Amino acid sequence: MLGFNRPAAATVNPRLDLLQTYPFEKLRALVADVKPAAVPPISFGIGEPKHPTPAFIKEAMTASLGGLANYPSTAGSDALRACIAGWLERRYNLPKVDAATEVLPVTGSREALFAFAQTVIDSSKPNPLVLCPNPFYQIYEGAALLAGARPVFANSDPARNFAPAFDQIGADVWPHVQLLYVCSPGNPTGAVLSLEDWKQLFELSDRYGFVIASDECYSEIYFDEAKPPLGALEAAHKLGRGLERLVMFSSLSKRSNVPGLRSGFVAGDPEILKKFLLYRTYHGAAMNPAVQAASAAAWGDEAHVRENRAAYVRKFAEVTPMLAGVLDVALPDAAFYLWADVSRTGLSDTEFAVRLLAEQNLTVLPGSYLARDAHGVNPGANRVRMALVATPDECLEGARRIVEFCKSLG
Repeated sequence: MLGFNRPAAATVNPRLDLLQTYPFEKLRALVADVKPAAVPPISFGIGEPKHPTPAFIKEAMTASLGGLANYPSTAGSDALRACIAGWLERRYNLPKVDAATEVLPVTGSREALFAFAQTVIDSSKPNPLVLCPNPFYQIYEGAALLAGARPVFANSDPARNFAPAFDQIGADVWPHVQLLYVCSPGNPTGAVLSLEDWKQLFELSDRYGFVIASDECYSEIYFDEAKPPLGALEAAHKLGRGLERLVMFSSLSKRSNVPGLRSGFVAGDPEILKKFLLYRTYHGAAMNPAVQAASAAAWGDEAHVRENRAAYVRKFAEVTPMLAGVLDVALPDAAFYLWADVSRTGLSDTEFAVRLLAEQNLTVLPGSYLARDAHGVNPGANRVRMALVATPDECLEGARRIVEFCKSLG
């Protein structure tokens, strides 16, 4: 009689075991046993735009469905790259951007931010590091770990409206940094890097040779039409330097209310983009032709972006003063989040989130879930992130519920 041995377990990448649970999964586990109050639910938890998608973007997409019969080019169409290059020149007052070598469409900034680390990290070198802001977008950490590097963190500085404190990074760390992620405007703080911040980062990059990945997916949500947030490529131009070791990431999700379109671009150092295109050719992340047509329409129009921005301005102008009466919170530099300190309530960030859901059926995201312990603290502790992405009426009702909840705590 034949005997059978137990099949061997499948071999998988052991680096996957290094990944931490995503913040929203942590939140689901935190509130799994909570019975929400019997009022309509309101979510300030997920940063998913709820403003309507402009009709002309949908029309451009449906009119181009015939393109589904063809395989798309990984580099995207000449027309889309030219449209993006033109937008960059207008938005950031840049000289001529080479659409063929300095721009690459991507299927959303999230996948590009992750894939980029696989392109630029050399894990054969001793102690490869990826420097991230803290708190941060968790994709940066996962990208670093799966590329064979170790993430290190620059904590946000409340004294500078939560911009990362790069000065706290030790002199022994910088020589091992291969990639620096920055997010400006920041998630979750809304902090925008100044020209002096960029000057510091460029000087460090020149000295140590690391690549800068500038996540700018919130760049078009701001509060003063005369003062759009400074971008990385714009900062480089203002400082009289080229694009060496610098790549920016942008997206239509927030700008044009099309998170489901999965459309963005990267722009910057042509030598790095050449390698990134090679990686993506194997990665198989080419953009759907109909999505390319819709994207070109979106990048070519600013009227809908101004209308979208004005809606956020009105919401923040009404909601922020209400919440400032009961929490330590102020208008951010940009983006659509409020980064609120709940210490005055006597509750931790997780306790605040649990009780707010139970008593007011309103969801917020604990700040400690968006940060890591670094330099002796978790810079997200006792803070919550509130995404003001819902309708104006829902945002006002949500603010009213938070005020009522905080006052009930005495």
